[in-house]
Amino acid sequence: MSSAEPVERRPGRPDDSSVQPGLVDSARELADGRTTSHELVAAALARIEASHDTLNAFRHLRTEAALAEAAEADRRLAAGERLPLLGVPVAVKDDTDVAGMPTYFGCDGVLPPATADSEAVRRLRAAGAVVVGKTNSCELGQWAFTEGPAFGVTRNPWNTAHTPGGSSGGSAAAVAAGLVPAALGSDGAGSIRIPAAWTHLVGIKPQRGRISVHPNSDAFQGLTVNGPLARTVADAALLLDAAAGPHPGDPHRPPAVDASAAARRDPGRLRIGFALRPPLTLTRNAPHPEVVRAVTALAETLARLGHHVEEARPRYGLIGLSFVPRATAGIAELAALHPDPALLDPRTRSALRTGTRLGGRVVRAARAREVRQHRRLGAFFEAGSGRGYDVLLTPTTAAPPPGVGTFDRLSAWRTDLAMTAACPYAWPWNVLGWPGVNVPAGFTRDGLPLGAQLLGPSRSEARLISLAAQLESDQRWYEHRPPAPGPARG
Repeated sequence: MSSAEPVERRPGRPDDSSVQPGLVDSARELADGRTTSHELVAAALARIEASHDTLNAFRHLRTEAALAEAAEADRRLAAGERLPLLGVPVAVKDDTDVAGMPTYFGCDGVLPPATADSEAVRRLRAAGAVVVGKTNSCELGQWAFTEGPAFGVTRNPWNTAHTPGGSSGGSAAAVAAGLVPAALGSDGAGSIRIPAAWTHLVGIKPQRGRISVHPNSDAFQGLTVNGPLARTVADAALLLDAAAGPHPGDPHRPPAVDASAAARRDPGRLRIGFALRPPLTLTRNAPHPEVVRAVTALAETLARLGHHVEEARPRYGLIGLSFVPRATAGIAELAALHPDPALLDPRTRSALRTGTRLGGRVVRAARAREVRQHRRLGAFFEAGSGRGYDVLLTPTTAAPPPGVGTFDRLSAWRTDLAMTAACPYAWPWNVLGWPGVNVPAGFTRDGLPLGAQLLGPSRSEARLISLAAQLESDQRWYEHRPPAPGPARG
């Protein structure tokens, strides 16, 4: 591959007590008796409270309940019980049901509390995790920023004048700032991978059905999946393993995968296609030069590690014709359930109207195209196709994280155009239902994080996670942390 200018690295800060230890480290320290769940949970809650005016990562906290659960976890640990996450604090996104808490999903108004945990939360609790609270999301997960009148502005810990991305921006900000060791997000068009890229995190979009979306059966017409955000591959894999598994009524039930084992395994020598050209959209924006520089440097790192890396051009086709009806229909289905639609953002109400018009037959036709899209993109990975790539490497976004307020006062159409220009790479894998992993790709000269996607065919999480872990061992991106929170800028 052609040489590229080295990506500038932001100097990291040494570990200290002002940040939460990682998920794996927290679980190990608890099991070894070197700390207590009460200490970890109380420290996490204190950090969240202290960062509220600066980062605003959380919509709700479970302070009393979380401390009570931590005390119970300490009793169980003292009695010799061991579970993968027993006593470890985690956070979940505001689109995820936690019993006794409203699921606002970024919306304003008054909603009743959920009567039961979602399946993913039930599994996290079964693994021993303590859910400390719910993180902010933009309204119904539509946008690549986390801002709204219901909760204000969630800010990027690397530079509070910028967004952490969306829609899992609260989860990303919380993990990047060290408030919690890992958090659950959801991804319907890149909503895990985009904020992971813009906050220097590992974000895994699993195979559709890997982590249940129950009480939904097929969230956003099959586009949306749940997945982890964490600072390391091992942490993300551990959270994925803890949350994974179907609800009895789930329509998608892929075979189980041991993500933590994959994170410890060498990926072997892989054939990797490197693509800077995004799928066809209504925008003509090329990727930002610093994005090209960063992701090209990562491609060269993969080649140095022994992989065969070459430029490639996946055949996306008109995959957007399948995405738009499904996405807007999903928004319409959720918006129609809000008790006071007048409180919704005007852009949400526009999507509600569009989704209602495109529902029914158009959505069924869009979903029926998925089989052909699997064949077209699947040929990229088939050994007999003349390509036979194992992994596709692309930028996660076409631009660095925008400033807060960038999308204020834009119409629905202009918001969609601006987001598509900044984030054209992630959403096709939601249409396909296949897995992808964001890995940190360095920083702009101004110190803003950038990311790259490792994308694979159906049920290829293990390979992607192994490759991400190999990259992490070489790049050591976990050594770089954002500055301590100060007054919000912008």
